[in-house]
Amino acid sequence: MGLDSEEEADLVVIKDEKAEANTVCLHSFSDLTYVSPVVFLYLLKECYKHGSLKATKKFQALQYRVHQVLANKPQPGPATFIIKCLTVLPMFGVYGEGFSHLVISALRRFFKSVSEPTSEEDMSSARKLAAQFFLATVGGSLTYDEKVMLHTLKVFDVGLTSIDEALSISEVWQGYGFTCGTAFLEQYISDLIKSKSFMTAVTLLEHFSFRFPGETFLRQMVEDKDFQAAERWATFMGRPSLCILVQEYGSRNMLKQAYNVINKNYLQQDFPELYHKCKESALKVLAEKACWDVAENKTRGDRQLLKYLVYLAMEAGYLEKVDELCDRYSLQGLRKAQEAEVAFVQKSFLRLNDLAVEDVIWVDEVNELRKATSFLEGSRVVGIDCEWKPNYIKGSKQNKVSIMQIGSDTKIFILDLIKLYNDASEILDNCLSQILQSKSTLKLGYNFQCDVKQLALSYGDLKCFERYDMLLDIQNVFKEPFGGLAGLTKKILGVSLNKTRRNSDWEQRPLTQNQLEYAALDAAVLIHIFRHVRDHPPHDSSSETVQWKSHIVSHMESPKKLKKKPKCHSTQTSASTFNKPSDN
Repeated sequence: MGLDSEEEADLVVIKDEKAEANTVCLHSFSDLTYVSPVVFLYLLKECYKHGSLKATKKFQALQYRVHQVLANKPQPGPATFIIKCLTVLPMFGVYGEGFSHLVISALRRFFKSVSEPTSEEDMSSARKLAAQFFLATVGGSLTYDEKVMLHTLKVFDVGLTSIDEALSISEVWQGYGFTCGTAFLEQYISDLIKSKSFMTAVTLLEHFSFRFPGETFLRQMVEDKDFQAAERWATFMGRPSLCILVQEYGSRNMLKQAYNVINKNYLQQDFPELYHKCKESALKVLAEKACWDVAENKTRGDRQLLKYLVYLAMEAGYLEKVDELCDRYSLQGLRKAQEAEVAFVQKSFLRLNDLAVEDVIWVDEVNELRKATSFLEGSRVVGIDCEWKPNYIKGSKQNKVSIMQIGSDTKIFILDLIKLYNDASEILDNCLSQILQSKSTLKLGYNFQCDVKQLALSYGDLKCFERYDMLLDIQNVFKEPFGGLAGLTKKILGVSLNKTRRNSDWEQRPLTQNQLEYAALDAAVLIHIFRHVRDHPPHDSSSETVQWKSHIVSHMESPKKLKKKPKCHSTQTSASTFNKPSDN
């Protein structure tokens, strides 16, 4: 934006005559000496109203412009000019709220960018007006939300002295008996607490350095679950209040919140037992998400925490993780002591033998791939799933899909995609195309959009992942979520899947026996869930499932080619061949 001194002393709004949207191209102040706040705001409104950009972009552009023009002699100074703008903004109706944040943020930015942004006289005048603005907002003669009021106090550095001065010239507030800023603020803050506007109350208490509410106020905020306000208030009050807050969190078993406050404020020595309990809770959450490597790193070699992590692995039936941790940290005695418990836990999860799967075949050679393709082409229904090594580095690229499990109700093939792609990508492409694009084989997946996307990203040059035919995502057949595939399996088959190996290292070779069973189960269980859906069709709207045939995707392009979610088409004719019990 041009700020040349030769330009006329006005805000010039230039409209592009060629543009149908009547776009505002430019506006500039060369001299604000004779521009009133009302005119200034009116022209800003016109810029915003006629601008062609989206709302957020227009707001940012105008904020930048206002920050720039505050250097061009607004009278009697930039601070006073902006507080006068805030006073008249309510007359601009719907624009008032957004523009109030705009001019305040622009002034804050102006103060930071200029070594001597304004004179003491201007700041003193603005501070007095800001105190009056605060009283008018509290009294309701100016309509602003609490955030604008609080920002104004902070930007103009309004203190108790300014509030006292504003009250001394306010007949309205004197009529209510308020002549002292302290009494006025204490009453207002008490009213805010009663109305449960805790964060506003805390902000005012901090700003004016009041400490009057005490412990009851802190407990009230916790009880009302305004934890952000409670932590801010406790931090302001100091260590004793922080300790009370931790105790409140601990008594309510709010371990994550307690852990954060303890860590942030170095209270580990004050709450050693609670701190350890918090750490155990964090490990349990990670274990439930199958993030075992992250959980191990979180222990930082603490033997107590490592023992607890071993216990969690035992509880989950993750025997190889138990062995791995016990061997690495010399915890063999613990492992032996818990063998009986592990045996009991194993019975709590679905096993491959329970599904009568006859064979799990590892496929990493071309001949084995061709045999698998021939078998799967002859199957009328197959289950499909994929696994890849997790990447815990935020923002980094996902690892390639490592394996693909495809199988019938009796035989599961686990394809080593990485090796097959490196050794014979063309043959892999042809074989998978025959399976995935077959119109005579129904492919079952669960949340398969995720796998489809990851496959396309991992092996973008393979044509087999560009199109899928006869695909049924089991997830779409059920009206309500059941907690993932494990939860759905529990609902339909009465026993859950053990998902503790979900985030294990799927690029290691060879895979462990437990990894192979985990992978095979995810594909095999889909067929058993499908049989239940097929054999128990919904009869009314209260049923938990919908008509499965209407959710078969008869043709789906790769997500790289599609901008919108693919639509599902009814394939009644093709799907009719899948009505009978035999799935091979």
